[in-house]
Amino acid sequence: MSAPIVLSKLTLATPSGRPLLTDLDLSFARERTGLVGRNGVGKSSLLAVIAGERAASAGTVAVAGRIALLRQAARPRPGETVADLFDARVALALLRKAERGELAPGELAEVDWTIGQRIALSLARFGLEVDPEADLAALSGGQTTRARLAALTFSEPDFVLLDEPTNNLDRDGRRAVLDLLAGWRGGAVVVSHDRELLETVDAIVELTSLGATRYGGNWSRYVERKDIDLSAATRDLAEAERRLAETGRKAQAAAERQARRDGAGKRKQAKGGMPRILAGARKDRSEDSGGELARTAARQRVEALARLDLARQRVEVLQTPSVALAPTGLTAGKTVLALDRVSVGYQPGRPVLSDLSLSITGPERVAVVGRNGTGKTTLLKLISGELHPWHGTVQVVSRLAVFDQQLSLLRPSDSVLANCQRINPDADVNTCRAALARFLFRGEAALQIVGRLSGGQMLRAGLACVLAGPQPPFLLVLDEPTNHLDLDSIRAIEAGLIAYDGALVVVSHDEAFIDAIGVSRRIDLIEEKLE
Repeated sequence: MSAPIVLSKLTLATPSGRPLLTDLDLSFARERTGLVGRNGVGKSSLLAVIAGERAASAGTVAVAGRIALLRQAARPRPGETVADLFDARVALALLRKAERGELAPGELAEVDWTIGQRIALSLARFGLEVDPEADLAALSGGQTTRARLAALTFSEPDFVLLDEPTNNLDRDGRRAVLDLLAGWRGGAVVVSHDRELLETVDAIVELTSLGATRYGGNWSRYVERKDIDLSAATRDLAEAERRLAETGRKAQAAAERQARRDGAGKRKQAKGGMPRILAGARKDRSEDSGGELARTAARQRVEALARLDLARQRVEVLQTPSVALAPTGLTAGKTVLALDRVSVGYQPGRPVLSDLSLSITGPERVAVVGRNGTGKTTLLKLISGELHPWHGTVQVVSRLAVFDQQLSLLRPSDSVLANCQRINPDADVNTCRAALARFLFRGEAALQIVGRLSGGQMLRAGLACVLAGPQPPFLLVLDEPTNHLDLDSIRAIEAGLIAYDGALVVVSHDEAFIDAIGVSRRIDLIEEKLE
């Protein structure tokens, strides 16, 4: 199979100079490839380099054919319209003038009479009915993603690069992306944490601090192979630890033998049985031998430590995290949330939610699902107190933590550790560091400034800070928690939420995530109206 994208000795760093990828050799064939790896490892940066939107520090990128890139969380420019995504503003303006009879005879030949219809068909393919001249800023996150996907395929590129394409999409939107990839005849590289989407790919490439590894097959095959790799890495780690200990024992034994020989020589010399010149020669040989033994022992120890460090890195990369948390103390009969016939919205006379009632008692786990625009985030704002009901009542326990998509509970200018200490004033530094380590913030990583973290890193930091204390909150509220998370972070979040024994309300379209955290009740805002 040909490889239209070839990367040779590619080196890539952040704007601040932190290395991301070094001497990377990698190729992408004309197939569907999932690109996975931890937040911050360089996945999005790699896509930007392939697309020609940023330069690598070193190495070469060879691309055959036309490439189109779907960026992650790209913000609309002021005045940007849906038509701009299709590069069709001028063509549509010309068409509108022709329809109004305002064109000169010589301009009629320039009119693309089908441009409006073709754009509408592309949008409809992703379940979107919107005026092409609509302002992008007026669309929801899910609608914007659908529009960008439609524009991406409209140009019929040879290769598509998709950066988290299912973020912010409802069930129908996710299905449209799955259908797109299923029927795509060109090449595709998909950066995604969506395990359902990754089940449809032909291969998975994993980026880690150790480089890139290609796994043939989909997500399930990848997980099976990773389990095998983890077993091998664990054996290698045990062997490296054994060899380091053995190196130490051998060095100690050699030093003791040399010491005994030196002692015997000194005793013989003291008895007068050895000529002085011979004793001096033996002393010189002993010193030379002792020095060589020390150098050999030091070299062997350095080599053993290097093997041990590499083995530990491999286990660190492969191992699924586990989390232990303090109990909340929430009893089965305690009501943590009660909404009674609530109506609320943003504009007078236009409610987003009407006459809604909902009650959560004890450690229930509730998933709020529904199409984009049905009021899921509005419901969470009601629970958090950010919105006040027009009618009805909202009662919530005082011990709750709300994770909105902006992670506003964290101070961007402070370090992860400083945020943890602020949120948990009764917890000491060691307690906070232990909690952060469980969520993959070990050592120096805990000292990173929150404002410089990726979205996935911020969510992990927020959960670690909130769950670190001796008494975690009774209720956790999360809005699309798996958006922007890498797969290792998702597993860390899942491990934390599984260990959490309080009540949970989560808005999510990620079915694998919902199943993994043990949701006991699902509420669809369209079908059940929260009754």
